[in-house]
Amino acid sequence: MKQFDSDDKIRAEIQTPGKKMLFFSADWCPDCRFIKPAMPDIEAEYADYEFIAVDRDDNIAIAQDMGVMGIPSFIAYEDGKEIGRFVNKDRKTKQEVENFINGLPA
Repeated sequence: MKQFDSDDKIRAEIQTPGKKMLFFSADWCPDCRFIKPAMPDIEAEYADYEFIAVDRDDNIAIAQDMGVMGIPSFIAYEDGKEIGRFVNKDRKTKQEVENFINGLPA
């Protein structure tokens, strides 16, 4: 999973061609720690997406700009356009994340 050291680099990356999946989390978040062990399997299953880790605390401006107040959360982009979001404060299971990705436009 890629990680960038600035909001500007994240914004630039989601504007590049292809499918991107932003994964918002924080080290202190127990629900984030719950889903993190499943992320390598999810990444492998959805290899057409480039997964980007976004630490909500280190990237608070982009989280606020994108309306991400609850974590863990996911926002999908394709060719610079948002195509879906799974954003709330609830714990997410591997199946729920897969259902979200499966429901995105092909």
